[in-house]
Amino acid sequence: MMLPYHVTLIPTYMIWRNLGLLNTFDPLVLPAWTAWGPFYVFLLRQFFLGIPRDLEEAARIDGANVLQTFGHVMLPQIKPAILAVAVFAFRGYWNNFLGPLIYLNDMGKYTLTLGMYLFMGGVNEAPQWHWLMAMSTVLALPMLVTFFLAQRYFIEGISLTGLKG
Repeated sequence: MMLPYHVTLIPTYMIWRNLGLLNTFDPLVLPAWTAWGPFYVFLLRQFFLGIPRDLEEAARIDGANVLQTFGHVMLPQIKPAILAVAVFAFRGYWNNFLGPLIYLNDMGKYTLTLGMYLFMGGVNEAPQWHWLMAMSTVLALPMLVTFFLAQRYFIEGISLTGLKG
């Protein structure tokens, strides 16, 4: 968490280049599916610390192995935290401007955030405000829908994180 994103940008670019995945959506999609980032790890860790160990011990006494304990006991308990991480990750990657700018070279593959930047016009052109406002609305709609669909779990995941019980 101490290293800013810009410090890791060049090594990450070189990794994607060596894998031959530049100008594809893989550098944009794969990190989103892994919820890469220390914030998510700390959020889930704090949530796991809030779950009583008695639940694990009861499952072990009942004869459950580690995978059964995780799948049937722990996973239902951390569903709010997982949905909170999913909403945070979706928001971060949906509004990502620098990633597509660095990894995509073909204008046909640009994301909506880069497409919106094209409406700013050049040095001698005035910004096309009506198109910028329409694109801003289109960009905000999936975020609003995601938040309202997961609002109950999202608020619960944030409010219960870090509570020791």
